[in-house]
Amino acid sequence: MISFGKKIAILRKELSLSQTELAKKLNTSVSVISRYERDEMTPSIETAKKLANLLNSTVGYLLGEMEDDNILKEPEILNRFKEINNLDDIDKERVFFTLDALIHEINNRKRYANS
Repeated sequence: MISFGKKIAILRKELSLSQTELAKKLNTSVSVISRYERDEMTPSIETAKKLANLLNSTVGYLLGEMEDDNILKEPEILNRFKEINNLDDIDKERVFFTLDALIHEINNRKRYANS
């Protein structure tokens, strides 16, 4: 599993941000960002929330709350999960049915493309 600090570094680099730029956005010093990334220091919950927001991610992803924590990397995916969760049971079943059909179709296309 990738550590909290490594995830911060990876996400920062994906956004082409330097440690200095991230530090300015977080209103802290470069040395603090560096210590986070080396897992020498952990931020407060509030700072972790700000970091996740600045890095276009979620606290759940940064903390590795799930075995397959990449699911939580993108806020858009997490927001969709929340929206589905708020539906009534009948609408949830409709969404699941549609998703299952789409996933099945995509997997079939991949199989035939590789044949």
